[in-house]
Amino acid sequence: MTKVLDHKIDFSVVVGVKNANPNGDPLDANRPRVNADGLGEISDVALKRKIRNRWQDMGLNVLILQRDRITDGATNIRDRVKMSDAVNEVLAEKADKKAKLDNWRERFIDAATASWIDVRSFGQVMPFKAGPKDGLDGVSIPVRGPVTVQAAYSIKPVTVKEEQITKSINLEPGESKGSDTMGTKSMVPFAVYKFNGSINVQQAERTGFSDEDAVALKEALRTLFINDASAARPEGSMAVLRLVWWEHDNKLGKLAPYLVHAATHVDYPDNAEDFSQVQISVEDPAVEGLTPEIIKGY
Repeated sequence: MTKVLDHKIDFSVVVGVKNANPNGDPLDANRPRVNADGLGEISDVALKRKIRNRWQDMGLNVLILQRDRITDGATNIRDRVKMSDAVNEVLAEKADKKAKLDNWRERFIDAATASWIDVRSFGQVMPFKAGPKDGLDGVSIPVRGPVTVQAAYSIKPVTVKEEQITKSINLEPGESKGSDTMGTKSMVPFAVYKFNGSINVQQAERTGFSDEDAVALKEALRTLFINDASAARPEGSMAVLRLVWWEHDNKLGKLAPYLVHAATHVDYPDNAEDFSQVQISVEDPAVEGLTPEIIKGY
């Protein structure tokens, strides 16, 4: 039986980007996201998507699958939820009118968190429409998870490079390729991003997030961009340069999270072109019971 996490964990991840679009903005023609200060951004949603993909590669059960990674035939969450034996047992209780339903929602949450690592890590809101008589009709159940992941921001303002591309062949018979078939490909020539996160013990106790789950999260962060290559992010164009993993020796933490996250410093020349030029240092807070594990990424 796995042991539920009983101590606070914080982490910081330093990500290198070279000639890639780390996270396209659908409201800006899919150009790399840039905030009002000119800093590049990778949304927390995009980061959690990559973590889920890595967990799936590691053979762990994930509820929210990427469409092109679906392997169980379920194209919606409702169908995948009902594939869990634990959830089906709870649904059967709800269908039995004689059953006591005082804590049915809690039992559903317990079944869901036991079934999928992303639910017991990040939580999940499950609002199901009324209609199908499957025990989920009209049910809306929120689950809060212990793992929080912040958006990543570049250390320095980024430059966005744009290249013109053209279509090389007609899509349909009878078409004539014209001058209007040009497009634009955007990328960040070079930048370094950083994001932070934490694991809350109180919520870990609620969802059953275990020490083994923490190890799986650490490995997913270390190898975040494995199997993530695309035309926008060619193989080797994005890399985890360093993962800084802080384990406290108590539930509340020995130091405020913002101070722990600020301990990782990143610097590189303005004209840097290679990841080897990036300097990463971790400040020792000199707090008993709090020591960082500094891990090279993949």
